[in-house]
Amino acid sequence: MILIDRQRCARCGGCIDVCPEGALTLAEARLVVSRACTDCGSCLSACPMGALHHGGEAAAPGLLPSLRRRYDVIVVGAGPGGSVAAETAARAGLSVLLLEKRQEIGSPVRCAEGVGHEALASFITPDPRWIAAEVTRAEINASTGGTTRTLRADGGRGYILERRLFDRVLAERAAAVGAEVRVKAAVNGLLIEDGRVRGVRVRRYDLGEGPCEVEVEAQVVIAADGVEGQLGRWAGLTAPLPLRDTMVCAQYLLAGIEIDPACTSYFIDYSLAPGGYAWIFPKGEGRANVGLGVQADLWRDVAGPRTVLGFLDRFIEERPFLARGYPVTLVAGNVPVALPPTRLVSDGFMLVGDAARQVDPLTGGGIINAMAAGHLAARTAAEAIAGGDTSASRLAPYAEAWHRERGRKMERNYRLRERFAPASRADERFLQAFALAVG
Repeated sequence: MILIDRQRCARCGGCIDVCPEGALTLAEARLVVSRACTDCGSCLSACPMGALHHGGEAAAPGLLPSLRRRYDVIVVGAGPGGSVAAETAARAGLSVLLLEKRQEIGSPVRCAEGVGHEALASFITPDPRWIAAEVTRAEINASTGGTTRTLRADGGRGYILERRLFDRVLAERAAAVGAEVRVKAAVNGLLIEDGRVRGVRVRRYDLGEGPCEVEVEAQVVIAADGVEGQLGRWAGLTAPLPLRDTMVCAQYLLAGIEIDPACTSYFIDYSLAPGGYAWIFPKGEGRANVGLGVQADLWRDVAGPRTVLGFLDRFIEERPFLARGYPVTLVAGNVPVALPPTRLVSDGFMLVGDAARQVDPLTGGGIINAMAAGHLAARTAAEAIAGGDTSASRLAPYAEAWHRERGRKMERNYRLRERFAPASRADERFLQAFALAVG
């Protein structure tokens, strides 16, 4: 059996999507009571959530029983895709429930946070409150056989976001138009009847008293539960990812460094990041997101560090301008760089965002893709509900629109990634395609 070193585990959830048995799950960090407890009860008075109680006493009731038992649409996951879906559905006049398993929307961040101006502005007006830096330049450094080539471009326009604020703003926009938003509300099962998804089981507070669930029905469930999401698997739409279609990533927010504040930098080098790349994304005031992603089935075969974090540490140590900085945040996670599932919908059910693997296979970028998918899914769901038919065939226009507007490009990039072996991606043709993908 796999054992977890909880001191090292970053709770990113990337391992879940590659487990063929569904044996791994991601839960909130847990409080542990040791045998030193004298049962004095002081902690009961200090806990704002009513999460503690003496043995034999009933746990304090949770907050979720006040949920209605039926909505038009339930959206699971309050990332960019889920929040845009909830806002779109609510604007269409539907009753909407947006569920987020964590207690804080936007945290933890598992993203390099870069987006292009035009793509972002098509959904929301850029706001300095949640933009860390505006970038107008990019460079790609490609190394092979001891030779490095650098491609540079000027004149673009993009942003490095503050995802903790950005995600929260999107959820607030959904709430402002009528969506009911609930945090600390984990979905641990689908309600399925005669092959049709008709709702979800929501777990409230598990205080050691056994399962504590609420069943909530909906005409359509939109799963935007991320790379670690299980709803797609429970609905029979997704299967475990092969390791070769998974990028394992680690990133620091470094402070106290000197870099070009308007330039994003990419580094493609098989020995540096096998099958992937490293990046430096400026965040203003001497800060930058510095990270790398490696192909999950390759990095263990490359001489060097024993962990992906070790690859990142080596990347930083070899560059004095980065090594002078201090890591103030560490994030880790996995990114699917696979083709989307064959089916994105079933009766009463839709997949969007990372849960649907709607990520660019070359760059791993997925923020705008998720927002676009959430909008398309909710719009299709609203039309289906208005017509009294939420079958898979009636929800299928969402998948067709996704493929037509964005999916075709993702598939092309996947085929391109497959065409060039990981050790051959310093090839000029690959770099040109990568440059287009990163904008």
